[in-house]
Amino acid sequence: MNPYATSIMTFSLILGTTITISSNHWVLAWTGLEINTLAIIPLIAKSHHPRAVEAATKYFLTQAAASALVLFSSMTNAWVTGQWDITQMNHPTSCLLLTAAIAIKLGLVPFHFWFPEVLQGSPLMTALLLSTLMKFPPLTLLLLTSKSLDPALLTAMALASTALGGWMGLNQTQTRKILAFSSISHLGWIAIILVYSPKLALLTFYLYTIMTSAVFLALNKIKALNLSMIMTSWTKTPVLNATLMLVLLSLAGLPPLTGFMPKWLIIQELTKQEMTPAAMAIAMLSLLSLFFYLRLAYHSTITLPPNSSNHMKQWYTSKAPSTPTAVLASLSILLLPLSPMMHAIV
Repeated sequence: MNPYATSIMTFSLILGTTITISSNHWVLAWTGLEINTLAIIPLIAKSHHPRAVEAATKYFLTQAAASALVLFSSMTNAWVTGQWDITQMNHPTSCLLLTAAIAIKLGLVPFHFWFPEVLQGSPLMTALLLSTLMKFPPLTLLLLTSKSLDPALLTAMALASTALGGWMGLNQTQTRKILAFSSISHLGWIAIILVYSPKLALLTFYLYTIMTSAVFLALNKIKALNLSMIMTSWTKTPVLNATLMLVLLSLAGLPPLTGFMPKWLIIQELTKQEMTPAAMAIAMLSLLSLFFYLRLAYHSTITLPPNSSNHMKQWYTSKAPSTPTAVLASLSILLLPLSPMMHAIV
């Protein structure tokens, strides 16, 4: 893609995100969401492959429907209450419509169907943006309106997302689809705690963003689009593959890695809110996700496939791992000792 076009798209993404997260008025927030949608579509379709064009079309249609619902819910609320302020969402029908709209934008169950398909048709770095940056503005709107939302509905959607994200990821061989279902599963953890502790939901999203970015950057480095490509990359980048294994286990939420922290704090908070059955259910459902993370980790380092060439040169990579990958991977693995400080903040 032309560098000028890329810089315009990048600037538009930053602008749209900034407008949405800093706005108080519904129309301004909707404008930011639309700028984001229009800026990411060329990045999805830039390869001109039929699958990429199909992914861009699906993304546009779902996001357009979600944006229309956001506008409709805010107009309904303004009609009844006379308020366009985001934090003054008091009308029950408006709250229900807004929950559905944001669920479509985030890819929460039962509005998740578009997300794995769009990620599979996108380049790895665009898939990274779709999994992290593009979820931030809708999540901000959920946080701002969290006091008005229905806790029972969000809990049901969260448990369904965690279950389906784990279940559908079990038989996948494409890395982007696996990470799409991983994203759906993590969104379940964020949604279940959103009403009770918005700060903890935001902390969970930040840590998820760090870990997912590290995985995507590592996969982009070794050009691994499916499990068989991960299996054969260990001879070229052994250190990166070992790091990738640790980051994947962190995403799974295993101690003593960073990913254990948000799950631990969320289960603790749910227990305090006398939601022990929900805490037990989401903890058990996360075992489904653990299986496919372990399978990815197994393929990245433990499996030794037949290798036709035993030339020593294969053990060395042509380029050193980039600094962002190293920093994000380190944060994904080593942040658990900061749990007491994080617990004090949230």
